[in-house]
Amino acid sequence: MNQKIPLLGIHHVAIICSNYAVSKHFYTEILGFEIIREVYRKERDSYKLDLSFQGVYFLELFSFPETPPRVSRPEACGLRHLAFEVSNLDETVQILRHKGLICEDIRIDEFTEKRFTFTSDPDHLPIEFYER
Repeated sequence: MNQKIPLLGIHHVAIICSNYAVSKHFYTEILGFEIIREVYRKERDSYKLDLSFQGVYFLELFSFPETPPRVSRPEACGLRHLAFEVSNLDETVQILRHKGLICEDIRIDEFTEKRFTFTSDPDHLPIEFYER
């Protein structure tokens, strides 16, 4: 049987962070996600932060005590990066740098000929900005 699963879309992305306050600041104050709800789960000594982007539920940010670090570079198996579409990459890079982030040089996608760059979140998860 070759029946496709009737997916409706991507529901959310979940990220476990090493420093909840720093990651919360990054995703809300730097990237501009809006907080839907924030819950402290005492039994797990863990925060769960639900975030939306343009009014759509998009990201879960978790904190857990003593999480092992994830290898990001050299590239390891698993989630490679999170990518956001922007209309003006030069302006985006300028804003990110003004907020203290380091951005790679802008590159051109060899297949789409679109411009993109990378930065990292506080736990070194690669974050891509891809020009529309």
